[in-house]
Amino acid sequence: MFWNKIALLYDLFEKVYNGKVYNELGKEVATYMRTADVVLECACGTGVITKEVAPYCKRILATDLSEGMLKQARKKCAKYDNVEFAIANIMALNLNDQSFNKVVAGNVIHLLEEPEKALQELMRVCMSGGKVVLPCYVNISKDGKPTFAACFLEMLGLTFKRQFDYASYQAFIKKMGYENVTFSIIEGRMPCAIAVITKE
Repeated sequence: MFWNKIALLYDLFEKVYNGKVYNELGKEVATYMRTADVVLECACGTGVITKEVAPYCKRILATDLSEGMLKQARKKCAKYDNVEFAIANIMALNLNDQSFNKVVAGNVIHLLEEPEKALQELMRVCMSGGKVVLPCYVNISKDGKPTFAACFLEMLGLTFKRQFDYASYQAFIKKMGYENVTFSIIEGRMPCAIAVITKE
């Protein structure tokens, strides 16, 4: 699996190439958390977001398809006793409806064949009144071409199923019919757009 192969190098690449986004993203996501929240994180990767969210919630279940990524995430979050890790597929979560106050899926939507289906799953497990937080790399530059990082990662074997800029990411979320949603962006070499959907 691609993610197992790059798990040891992922953080280094992010820090060197996209350090501003790497350092700020988890902190930004954490601002949406409350101390009583039970949180699900899908595609947690090496735990960059997990470690920032953990101090601000009651409990977090951090999941990923890659055991290599989860191994790195466990190291980052070893000091937190409210974090549980598990293998899970964002496309078919083996979790009950309305189980979590907050649901996070960082930088994965653009990698999926059926992102609409994944979003439906995330909304399904989110409680009414809860929030689904969706950071997504904006991997189209201002001149309409893929960013260097997107090209580089594709050379390594990663396929971007969707090529979003900030406007097209907003349009994708709104096309799904979600109206109670806010957007923000963290600028960097590969900017990250954040959609926050409040479940009605």
